[in-house]
Amino acid sequence: MVFDSVPWIWLGVMLLCFIIEGLTTALTSIWFGIAALIMVFLSMLPIPIFVQILIFALLSLAMFALARPFFAKFLKVKKTPTNSDALVGKTAIVTEDIGATQKGAVKVDGKVWSASIKSEDNPSDTLLKSGDSCIIKGIEGVTLIVARLKEQ
Repeated sequence: MVFDSVPWIWLGVMLLCFIIEGLTTALTSIWFGIAALIMVFLSMLPIPIFVQILIFALLSLAMFALARPFFAKFLKVKKTPTNSDALVGKTAIVTEDIGATQKGAVKVDGKVWSASIKSEDNPSDTLLKSGDSCIIKGIEGVTLIVARLKEQ
């Protein structure tokens, strides 16, 4: 009587794992769902429930350990910098003088941005004068953090 419902229990476990995977898309619970699907059919054989649970655990862990790294390589999405993040590392031209305690402005990609220098990036406390080239090190709010471009 109880064993007649075991395939339905495995089917429920499978559906739960697939729903969780659909919500997270982390390639984690899908392997447990596939193992539960296999267990739906194996549970129709005269296999004791504790052996079924052991088979389920072994199948799940084996698929998780072997298949997940393989498929994760193909499904990994590269992060492409967009908008202001794409400015980091670019060269800009100073349009208004910038000092250690004085904000100025730079032009990059045809747009003028407010800019400042971090004192640890510019220990000599030198001024970036209008027309100098600089490199964008980061962004804080709407202000670009720049440093003097090293001469090649």
